[in-house]
Amino acid sequence: MKVSTILFLCTIGYPAAQGALRARTTVVLPTMPTQVTMPASTPYFMTEGQTFKVMAGDTVTLPCEAENTGTFKQAWKRDIAILTAGDVKVSPDSRLRLTLNNYNLEIRNVALKDAGEYVCQVATLQPMEITHVLEILVPPKIVQVSGGGLVEVKRGTKVTLECKATGNPPPVITWTRKNDLVMAGKKSVESTTLTIDETTRHHAGIYVCSADNGVGSPIKKEITLNILYSPEIEVERSWVHGGIGVEAHLVCLVHAYPPADVKWYRSTLRLEPTERHRIESRGSRHQLIFNSVQKEDFANYTCQADNVQGRTRQDVILSGKPHQGVIISPDVAKSRDSYNISWTITSYAAIDEYRLYFRKAPVDSTPSNAIENDPVTSKKSLRKSAAHGFKEWTDIVIQGDESDQEEKSLTHEKSYLIRALEPSTQYEAKLQARNVFGWNQMSDTFRFTTRGMDGISREPTPEAILPEAEMRDLGVKAKDSSIEERASWLLIALTLSLIL
Repeated sequence: MKVSTILFLCTIGYPAAQGALRARTTVVLPTMPTQVTMPASTPYFMTEGQTFKVMAGDTVTLPCEAENTGTFKQAWKRDIAILTAGDVKVSPDSRLRLTLNNYNLEIRNVALKDAGEYVCQVATLQPMEITHVLEILVPPKIVQVSGGGLVEVKRGTKVTLECKATGNPPPVITWTRKNDLVMAGKKSVESTTLTIDETTRHHAGIYVCSADNGVGSPIKKEITLNILYSPEIEVERSWVHGGIGVEAHLVCLVHAYPPADVKWYRSTLRLEPTERHRIESRGSRHQLIFNSVQKEDFANYTCQADNVQGRTRQDVILSGKPHQGVIISPDVAKSRDSYNISWTITSYAAIDEYRLYFRKAPVDSTPSNAIENDPVTSKKSLRKSAAHGFKEWTDIVIQGDESDQEEKSLTHEKSYLIRALEPSTQYEAKLQARNVFGWNQMSDTFRFTTRGMDGISREPTPEAILPEAEMRDLGVKAKDSSIEERASWLLIALTLSLIL
């Protein structure tokens, strides 16, 4: 029998830091007759390579079941490191172990460092392998937000809010805003940053950064954005109508950051609470309240707001004059030659006198000429308009409230029948009213149209026609057929008496 000598070299791999153990063995084998014995069948794996996604801290089992392995050994590798060889666990990591009755690799308490490829091998002449990929799922965690959650910038400047988060897979960052849109027309924005190019006070608020990667629940953090700006004042009404003995509220809405110090003035005199008036503030709403208005209270008042960014003022007028009148009649007349115009005016005091203006509407698109609010100077204004080629206004003075109606209502309604109009013609009308405190502001221009010649003429009922008022001719004479007829007969009679 011949004897052969064979040298075997065995290498066991550990992680790179630990190096590897090597052993050299010489085996002397008897020389056998030349004969090769093949296994009954070729080994094969029961599973294919897979990707495992596991939460950090969980346990995962990587399968490596194989059939027909015979005397062939199996091994687990990760990169160049040998984890197991046959039934021997080579890796010193206590979290790794081989399961019984198969060659599955179990990893307990997985961490982010365990992510990667794991190879199971059958040591055939041409090694057979399957590769599993292990992904470690890590819930999102927000690690940084701008300003630590508080950002302050001056109005008009550019600001960028940033939200940084970690996790696997990388989380998606979504921005929302509490009780408001995060941007114009948008409830949410997906981005790691949120930029506002030019800030206004309306951008101030609480912005919410949300990180979500489908692992666990989304994580949220808030960023409060404060906009530094000087006070902005909005008056609820710049002109407040008051009545003797009636409570009146002057209101200004103040927006500012830092919050403003708000004061009320009459001319240069700062007002403090007294028995006759009080000062109240709630949020952005600041009020000067008169408990019982007296004649001397009618004046101009100033709401002043100050903060470190600046100072702002707004004026509010408390007046006893009537409110601006509103014409409420239809814009199409029932008749072709007359029109019953109706209006309403608010006034605590009785209306002493109304003044109605009307004229044919200009045929071109030029706006109607203005009538000054003070009737004393209205003639001057009308003469100026005539010089520009417009038809002058007819001014009608109408009696005010009757004495027994003075205290009946805050709202005063009145009607007047305008006669001697032309058919199918558009007219303009304006209105003013006067009480004991003066004339109110001229009403807005109202346009109405008379019916055509083929229209149905329906005169208003007698109840709708008030007694004739005095008419003042400012260039256009108001025609009344009955007056002209009487004047003609008087002229004939006078002529006959002179002849006789």
